[in-house]
Amino acid sequence: MTAPLRIIFEHAHFLIINKPAGVSMHGGSDTPTVMESLHNMGYHGSLKLVHRLDTPTSGIMVIATQPQAAATLAEAFAQRRVSKYYLAVSSAKPKKKQGHILGDMAAARRGSYKLLKSTENPAYTQFMSHSIDSGYRLFILRPLTGKTHQLRVALRSLGSPIVGDGRYGGQTADRLHLHACALGFKYEGERFDFYQPPDAGTWFLRDETRAIVEALGHPSDILWPKLLWPR
Repeated sequence: MTAPLRIIFEHAHFLIINKPAGVSMHGGSDTPTVMESLHNMGYHGSLKLVHRLDTPTSGIMVIATQPQAAATLAEAFAQRRVSKYYLAVSSAKPKKKQGHILGDMAAARRGSYKLLKSTENPAYTQFMSHSIDSGYRLFILRPLTGKTHQLRVALRSLGSPIVGDGRYGGQTADRLHLHACALGFKYEGERFDFYQPPDAGTWFLRDETRAIVEALGHPSDILWPKLLWPR
């Protein structure tokens, strides 16, 4: 059974939610969508999606509750003024333990995508990884662009597909082990930062994984490499 969607923070102009894995943006399954879930919780009016997470991805999202906020927040995402961090688990050792993944993305077969060597309009991801146990690794991901399937394709390109990601060759699991753990932005001159570690997924809940996540703290406090590509 899919865990319930939770409200992390409520502002006069937006909500911060923790979306469970398996909850979609636009339907297509028996599980209520993000908006349907919020309506069922009593939130109505001008609710507006300003960004998206893949259905199997869990984590933090912002939902606007009035039109001007929707426009302002959507522009912040479009202009890449929003900081985003993800956690992921892979059962395969990467080609390198940390660094950058940069390249254009193109549609492949049956709704999948692939990473190209060209950089005309690239997807750009910074990453670090830590050994969990028995060859598994925890990845901390910092996407600096917002392409469809960006992080799933990025880890596939490293030879480390995400656990539970059957589309890109990941090991079978109870869910896709990809979680949007942190989100930060400015709104009306005030800085907002939110952090929510994963609360579901076999490998996310292992004691070894939780210990690493706790030791790392907020991903924005990590010393990330210098940017290779202008944001």
